[in-house]
Amino acid sequence: NTSLGPEWRNGRRDGLKIRCLKGRVGSTPTSGTNFMDTPTLIDVANKGINSRLTERRLRRGTQSLASLRNELSVVEEQVQHFSEEVHDLEIRALVSETPLADAESREAMRHMQAMTKHRDYLREAIADLELRQDDLLDKLGH
Repeated sequence: NTSLGPEWRNGRRDGLKIRCLKGRVGSTPTSGTNFMDTPTLIDVANKGINSRLTERRLRRGTQSLASLRNELSVVEEQVQHFSEEVHDLEIRALVSETPLADAESREAMRHMQAMTKHRDYLREAIADLELRQDDLLDKLGH
């Protein structure tokens, strides 16, 4: 009975292999079984860990998005304020034609430009974070 060929089995004789009902074999896979198609306990555990990490990243990303959006709304108000101030100071500088009024106008313009640059940075950061969140959601869905 040992000359049956390269069949892999538990024990030295076929009689030691535990047979299951309904045509399935026991703990020893039959020949031709592809081990790469069957998930192992490690694969299942890694998938659970990866999904928990993904969920944690999603939560952190959601918190970051909320924070960035709040900051953006404040910065947009400041940009609006500086824009109005620049307009007023430019008119005042034209009317008064004094070096002090001109300097105040330029200073307000620099503040507005800095806030505009920061607003643009926040918008890009939000867009980038939204893309990363979408990728994480896709990963979690699979």
